[in-house]
Amino acid sequence: MVDVAIIGATGYGGIELIRLLDTHPLVRLSYLTTETYVGERVCDVYPHLTHIELPLEKLDPTAVARCDFALVAIPAGLSMELVPGFLDAGVRVIDISPDFRLRDPLVYKHWYSLEHTSADLLQQAVFGVPELHREAIKAADLVAAAGCYSTSALLSLAPLIADKLIDTTDIIVDGKTGLSGAGRTSLKLPFHFPEADEDTSAYAVGGHRHVAEMVQELAELAGGDRVTITFTPHLVPMSRGILTTSYVSPRDGIDTAALYDCFAAHYADEPFVHFLPQNTWPHTKWTAGTNHCFLAADIDEPSGRAIIVSAIDNLCKGYAGQMVQCLNLMIDADETTGLSMPAVYP
Repeated sequence: MVDVAIIGATGYGGIELIRLLDTHPLVRLSYLTTETYVGERVCDVYPHLTHIELPLEKLDPTAVARCDFALVAIPAGLSMELVPGFLDAGVRVIDISPDFRLRDPLVYKHWYSLEHTSADLLQQAVFGVPELHREAIKAADLVAAAGCYSTSALLSLAPLIADKLIDTTDIIVDGKTGLSGAGRTSLKLPFHFPEADEDTSAYAVGGHRHVAEMVQELAELAGGDRVTITFTPHLVPMSRGILTTSYVSPRDGIDTAALYDCFAAHYADEPFVHFLPQNTWPHTKWTAGTNHCFLAADIDEPSGRAIIVSAIDNLCKGYAGQMVQCLNLMIDADETTGLSMPAVYP
């Protein structure tokens, strides 16, 4: 058994971590922190978790130091102040904030308007998509779990770029996400139910922060080729889920069969990535509450573009589930431990 602390346990992502780890056979939830509900129990704040009576406490680094792992689920700018102390205490860290995802501190400053105070750790951190960095995650002391949009887009595009099947300078990514992606507290007006219901809208057009992660990881696979991505996210009136549609230009001679062969080769042994038969397209509902990703692809004959569609749950494969998947790798457990549940449907 490993002792795990969750830093920021009462946001949507934190409570998803508690849900997943409560029944994990190799994990003991030992310390849960909150800024909002200090002194209450998990079941007081989230009555659907009726049997979890663990206390919610104010952050105390000495308590974290008694744990084997810290799963950090707090906003940008805060992790970089806390994580160095956790690492110095011998605690291995999986951080879902963006503070350690980008290797270049100037790129981080550009996208988050913050000076990075722990830039020395950026090269040490492993980007937390197991399908891309499995072996490095196993040995890491600091894993920077990927953003939800980034996960969905990278799983769609990484095989095609690794096999040099597409033009890396002509990538368009369209993402649609549910309201929970904005978090539980401090919601801005567009995310309130009367504003978002029966509505779909684009946001952060030409400037969403997850683009930096996509470019960084895909450029590494591209072997020196320039990677250019146009990304537009959209808010849709559902609680959870991300549907990502990517449009790319195949290189000469690449047809639908070549796309299928590429995805089949890369994901044949992946427990959570499922490439669908032709003319079957992913639904976000298939992923609800799970760590699964569904993918499909085809070539639009009139334009010659390849279209790749992926669906994930933003709170699970795009957040807590991916963190647990990384944790399993770091403790040398089967990757699917605690993550084998099917989706709730409909």
